[in-house]
Amino acid sequence: MKLNLKNPIIFLDLETTGVDPAKDRIVEISLVKVFPNGDQETKTRRINPEMPIPPGATAVHHICDEDVKDCPKFKEIAKSLAAYIEGCDLGGFNSNKFDVPVLVEEFLRAGIDIDLKKRKLIDVQNIFHKKEQRTLVAAYKFYCDKELEGAHSAEADTLATYEVLLAQLERYDDLENDVDFLAEFSSRSPFADYAGRIIYDERGVEVFNFGKHKGRAVADVFREEPSYYAWMMNGDFPNYTKKVITEIRLRAQGKAENK
Repeated sequence: MKLNLKNPIIFLDLETTGVDPAKDRIVEISLVKVFPNGDQETKTRRINPEMPIPPGATAVHHICDEDVKDCPKFKEIAKSLAAYIEGCDLGGFNSNKFDVPVLVEEFLRAGIDIDLKKRKLIDVQNIFHKKEQRTLVAAYKFYCDKELEGAHSAEADTLATYEVLLAQLERYDDLENDVDFLAEFSSRSPFADYAGRIIYDERGVEVFNFGKHKGRAVADVFREEPSYYAWMMNGDFPNYTKKVITEIRLRAQGKAENK
């Protein structure tokens, strides 16, 4: 089967120093770019994270400080990477919750404001969980009837994710071979930011998804309690979350001034 594409799609997998998008950094990135004609190319690169790789992370992906000490820093490849993914939709396994937020944070640290919200995002894990409730290794066995050799290496996981999506399309008649449909089907929540701190309510209004103001409109909270915005900006939140709340605050201020 060939994936029905309007634009190229890039399946990505990241190996990192940990699981916190606000703090942790990429140590390896693998991209499988699939073109509308079915051609594909794979690029895998290790990155110097500019911080020690914790032993727990190394135990998962087997990449240690010595392995990446002479590798480029993310800021050194950021422009070329942004150009490579320009105009592409994105796919991955747990990518909406992890890989995409981490990647956006790295771009922001490098001074590149790349808005992936404009792209279609297919999270193969969400499709899998809605259908079968398993992991990538189990998904690969279930859908492709093969053992996943080299699990937790970025390239093996990325290629397996692409194969699993194609097998899912073969298996489920109600899954449409269409990026718009798959992006919608594989999304879990209407997040305004990748970390899920801010979500849209049924009216399309940004509301808090955590803390004492959970469920309240962000703009209302900032108007009534301006110090909450300052607390968030000075707090340990992802840069993209801070970018989103700043846009909400500025938009609300503009509306107030125009009244």
